[in-house]
Formats: sequence, structure tokens, C-alpha cells
Amino acid sequence: MNNADIIRQTADFVQFTLKDAEGGHDWWHIQRVWTNARRIAQTEECDLLVVELAALLHDIADSKFHNGNEELGPKKAGDFLKSINANDTVIEHVQQIIKHVSFKSGFDAPTFKSIELHIVQDADRLDAIGAIGIARAFAYGGFKGREIYNPEIKPKLNMTKEEYKNTTAPTINHFYEKLLLLKNKMNTPTGKQLAQQRHNFMETYLDQFYFEVQ
Repeated sequence: MNNADIIRQTADFVQFTLKDAEGGHDWWHIQRVWTNARRIAQTEECDLLVVELAALLHDIADSKFHNGNEELGPKKAGDFLKSINANDTVIEHVQQIIKHVSFKSGFDAPTFKSIELHIVQDADRLDAIGAIGIARAFAYGGFKGREIYNPEIKPKLNMTKEEYKNTTAPTINHFYEKLLLLKNKMNTPTGKQLAQQRHNFMETYLDQFYFEVQ
């Protein structure tokens, strides 16, 4: 099977698997990350097959929708890729990216690095900021039944990984606890460039938000 067939089958599998997913983590999120990853990959020396497969599979079983299980996503991705006879080295690399791509993985000391991880991570982070990122944040907050804003609950800027995973804070706090931090966590020159405009938009949005609530 050639690479194009592997990618096509993987895209079909992901689209089917996530057909009922929460709106911020559905197929359309995957498609945007996939597009961003390919765009960034054009400016880097990398294994494009690994980049595309990891972008497609990075949220195949997001731990926050599976009782915090961080092993399920890599396993599900690996089982699928084995079923279509993908190369073992490619499978292992994709699984490592899925394990390390999320923001919360940054709470742990890094145990794996690759340019392919950096590309997919940047692509995923781009979808967490800007207009799309704002929409996704409030969609997930609504899904979890969280307040939009509560001035009595201040953002926590030095959370542990467990605190971050278990937070129930208002969605506005999430901007300070994660979204506004992502611009300075981008890995690639292209990722940094694309993040700046989205970051600026979030700051403009917050200015307008506080103008309206106050």
C-alpha cells in the first residue's frame, strides 16, 4: 500500500471514529490540524507521512474524554495502523507524537523529541488560539458545564499537571492558564509566525470581553 492510500484510509477511520465527538475535538478540528501540519511541514525537513498520520490520529482517543487514560490514544492509533500494515517504525513514531503532543504533556520532563512532533504540536496549538481557539474553548466549557466568567475565581498560573487536568474553573481563566501561553511555546518558525496574529486576536477579544462585562 502506498503512502497516499495509508493516509486516505487513516482519514476515513478518524472521520468515522469521531463522528459524534464534542465540537472542539471532532473531525473538523482534526482536518484543521492536518492542514496546518502540512503547511508547516513544507518549511521543514521532515517525514511527511509521520506528520500526516500523527496529525490525523492525535485525538483519536483524547484522554479528557476517556477518564484521563493517556495510553488509550497511542494504543488505538497503533492498532489501526498495524491493521493497514503500516511500517513499524512509522507506527512507533506516530505513537510517541500522540503521547507527547498535548499541552499537559509539557508538565512532565521531555522524554521524546522530533521535528515531526514539533510540527504536529504547533499545528494543534494553532487550532487552540485565535478565533477558532476561542470558539473551541467556550464549546468545551459548555460541554463541561463551566461558568463563562466569575471574577471571584482567579486564574491559577502555576498549576501542577493534576490540577490542570482536574480544573473546573470558568472558561475565561483558560485563556490565562493555557491559550495566551501558547504563542511562546511554538516550536517552528512558521508556527511562531502563524501564532502571532491569532494571539493578537485573542488579546483584542479579551479587551472587548472585559469592556462589556464591566
